[in-house]
Amino acid sequence: MTFSNSKSRPVVISGPCSAESRDQVLNTARELKNTGVVSFYRAGLWKPRTRPNNFEGVGDEGMSWLSDVKREIGLPVMTEVADASHVEKALEYELDVVWIGARTTVSPFAVQAIADALKGTDVPVLVKNPMHADLNLWLGAIERFSSSTKGEVAALHRGFSNLGQTKYRNAPMWELPIALKSELPEIALFCDPSHISGKPELIPYVSQKAMDLGMKGLMIESHINPSVALSDAKQQVSPEQLKSIIQNLQIRDVIADESHNLELQSLRMKMDSIDEQLVELLKGRMDIAELVGEYKRDNDLAVLQLERWRDIVKTRMIWSEELGISREFIRTILEQVHKESIRIQTDILNKEK
Repeated sequence: MTFSNSKSRPVVISGPCSAESRDQVLNTARELKNTGVVSFYRAGLWKPRTRPNNFEGVGDEGMSWLSDVKREIGLPVMTEVADASHVEKALEYELDVVWIGARTTVSPFAVQAIADALKGTDVPVLVKNPMHADLNLWLGAIERFSSSTKGEVAALHRGFSNLGQTKYRNAPMWELPIALKSELPEIALFCDPSHISGKPELIPYVSQKAMDLGMKGLMIESHINPSVALSDAKQQVSPEQLKSIIQNLQIRDVIADESHNLELQSLRMKMDSIDEQLVELLKGRMDIAELVGEYKRDNDLAVLQLERWRDIVKTRMIWSEELGISREFIRTILEQVHKESIRIQTDILNKEK
């Protein structure tokens, strides 16, 4: 069983955040099967929560329920594994796929222990990104599983924890999965709109964005009655809502056919030319930052001048609005340019005159 060889796009993985009872698991699976859009059924069995005294899953008992889904409903099944004992149960009950959660991906020790437990098997593994934006941790986890299991290893983008985030439950930071795909072009890349969104109304937008970026599939949490779900009730959708989300997606070609290649090449050449000019302009700005750093050193001035930084942000935001450029985009660029300018000036101040 592989994800990358599937002709359908998106490959849809769906099911409840948590398995709660046999009836809930099978009834949800039955309704999802009837939608005609679901390829894999998912349900969490071990659910350690951020804070205790919340529902933490049914554990081993739910394995037989997933087996029943596979046998009675005819959907391949998967669950999250967080240690070697979970893997042993998944193998015992012949689950089709396992996934690695964001809390596990942050720990190379935990990842290696699970990879060792899967060694020599042909079980496919979906690897979620770590909770914080660390590309190397994500790459490292994928590499450990690729060296262990004979099954396909795919990546699952679920967003990143961000204290300043308000719109989404987890910041999408789309540049991270794009960077991952650049490093591992052959890997199948999935998106988890449920954990990025945190609320049903954002799931269609996030799902479409994932498709526009050429992702292979989606993992969307679905519960037969989301309002009474024992975990993550606010982000789950009903099977009927899921069907509507998937049917309304626009699936565009990932690679342009030959008739579009010349026009696309021409546009990309223009973009490359502008990028070259951008790099030259940035080099010029950093040259000036060096001169500013020398002036501050010679006159015993602090590197960080808050009033100047506030003025930069204020004026550039006005410029961006006049040109119809996203404020968030411009602010991100300004912060990175300012960070590099501060680094250059600090290096100069720390050198002897």
